[in-house]
Amino acid sequence: MLKVKNVTLRFGGLVANNDVSMEVRDGKITGLIGPNGAGKTTFFNCISGVYTPNEGKIIFEGKEIQGYRPYQINKAGISRTYQIINLFKKMKVYENVIVGMHSRLNSSVTDSLFKTKKEREEEKKAYEKALKLLDFVGLLELKDEPAGSLSYGKQRLLEICRALASDPKILLLDEPAAGMNATEKNELDVLCKRIVERGISILIIEHDMKLMMGLADYMYVLNYGKLLAEGAPSEIQNNPAVIEAYLGGE
Repeated sequence: MLKVKNVTLRFGGLVANNDVSMEVRDGKITGLIGPNGAGKTTFFNCISGVYTPNEGKIIFEGKEIQGYRPYQINKAGISRTYQIINLFKKMKVYENVIVGMHSRLNSSVTDSLFKTKKEREEEKKAYEKALKLLDFVGLLELKDEPAGSLSYGKQRLLEICRALASDPKILLLDEPAAGMNATEKNELDVLCKRIVERGISILIIEHDMKLMMGLADYMYVLNYGKLLAEGAPSEIQNNPAVIEAYLGGE
């Protein structure tokens, strides 16, 4: 579905991503791990259009998308969450989800200004869709609460829900388990697998190795911006180079 070929991104003399290649397979959960500062979020930013790589190609469903703006990539079918929670905290929970549908809504400014029948019907459908998505992630009973009043773990779930609202084909999750307790992490594990059952592929960055080993079908490891290893979770877990990168040696 998604192929990244030899992507390099430089900030002046700093090489943040160095000749990185990887694939996100259709209907699979692909993991991306690495020590702090390895270039994982920067890599996400290249895929989602925040940065344009200096070299290499990003190919989504056979079409090159490097250089696209973030809204164009979202409309094409790639959605993401953020390492730092990025909700509209004073807006209601369901309103945050509707914001995520922006690229799929068709009403014009005129429709919104004059509250035309088209706009009213679309607004009703968006609200109903938001409720279904909130039910899917387990937040329906909190739909009318301000997003900022939710616990940290539930705010993470709301971010995932908002990302799902744009009907993505690939979901990029940037450390979704950060700040979650053990129960919430187990629920996240189940949710990710249910998302894949809906036909959405996932590329996930996560530091919780126990969670990743049970969740990912295939994994890539970045270190100092360069691809260090790839393989099944069991192979990554026993890879001496990966152990050294994380722990400094045996």
